[in-house]
Amino acid sequence: MNEDNDLGIPNAKSFAPLPERIRPITLSEIVGQEEILGEEKPLRKLLEGGKCPSMIFWGPPGCGKTTLALVISKLIEAEVITLSAVSAGIKDLKEVFEKARQFRNVYSRRTILFIDEIHRFNKSQQDALLPHVENGNVILIGATTENPSFEVISALLSRVHVIVLKSLSEEQIFQILLRALKCDSQLCRNPEIEIGAPAISLMALLSAGDARIALNMLESCCEVARVVSPTSPEISPEMVKEVIQNKSLRYDKGGEEHYNLISALHKSMRGSDPDASLYWLYRMIEGGEDCHFILRRMIRFASEDVGMAEPFALTQAMSAAQAFDYIGPPEGYIIMAQLAVYLSAAPKSNSLYLAEKRVKQEIRSGHEFPVPIHLRNAPTNLMKEQGYGLAYKYPHDFPDGFVKETYLPQEISGTTFYFPKAQGREKTTKERFHLLWPERYSSPGKRTKE
Repeated sequence: MNEDNDLGIPNAKSFAPLPERIRPITLSEIVGQEEILGEEKPLRKLLEGGKCPSMIFWGPPGCGKTTLALVISKLIEAEVITLSAVSAGIKDLKEVFEKARQFRNVYSRRTILFIDEIHRFNKSQQDALLPHVENGNVILIGATTENPSFEVISALLSRVHVIVLKSLSEEQIFQILLRALKCDSQLCRNPEIEIGAPAISLMALLSAGDARIALNMLESCCEVARVVSPTSPEISPEMVKEVIQNKSLRYDKGGEEHYNLISALHKSMRGSDPDASLYWLYRMIEGGEDCHFILRRMIRFASEDVGMAEPFALTQAMSAAQAFDYIGPPEGYIIMAQLAVYLSAAPKSNSLYLAEKRVKQEIRSGHEFPVPIHLRNAPTNLMKEQGYGLAYKYPHDFPDGFVKETYLPQEISGTTFYFPKAQGREKTTKERFHLLWPERYSSPGKRTKE
């Protein structure tokens, strides 16, 4: 429990927000992350043995990245210098490196350099870290909510261990809130606040795995309860809802979650699951995603995953995009929902997508075959004399508007790029092509590598 000093004057920590006041100071006090901090886990054994490699903690907000770094600094008895990549620059790094040299040479103490939001450092700033991490002048601990593979240079990644931290479960958040209610002197002051498990469980749910949000929520509810009823404060689930108003969705439109959610929507529509498609669609909408980005991806989906199985899907997707622009949000969200369900229900074929890959592979192989002479345009007499367009067979001059002809360069004649599937309307396309080109589809000719 946080105590005031001997003179009865509140200490500096008593003015800090609740997450800071009850921040764990030992490994055993940390809730969650058992996958890396369990009793028999290598990292824990290493830390308890006084060893600490340079690391980057990658995990969602409020999962304990900063707390773990501070606990480690105490555990291995190292100086800790904290920087935020949002505001720090090369000059700040040079000052840290000089202090680290002094700590090592004068006091024989190691220095942990903790960099919050390390993904915001540019390449030159990350380059400046390399020699000092490599020679051990500093032990680097970086914290990031973004995938280090995308945001951290490979040279730095090769010199650190990437430790993945997970979002906390509702049960773990519940434990953290109970601990705060028991251990924090400000929350425990008289009159005692009455709060039941349903209200605590609701806070754990609304925090979305973020301990910082949960603790700030608890502190706000406690203060409101004391104002509403100074003699017998009580926190009910109804009060929690009133104080919080709306659950705050964790969503970074420029980060990994942006791509994770659109991938989930795409795969749910591809898997013909309308309920999952609606869920992921509205997760993005409620998180503030650009609706035009979502619509562009669904338009692409109409050709990539539905394709010739239901060619009308592309028309539907374009109509939905146009209708959304005409109506606008929030009324236009239902149009996006209709499109998501339609695309989920549509028969699926990726034959166009595969054909695109095959033909691009052929074109990029390095061969540039000339256009067959009978297919060339002949706007001048000289071209006609050279044989341009000679012997071209005009399909409309033949029964059913079709005649056997060679349209590919001779060198790749017989290559099949497009293989229609017997799905939805594409089944009709497949049957027609089998009739028109039996030698190609009944016994396919040579085919480019997939």
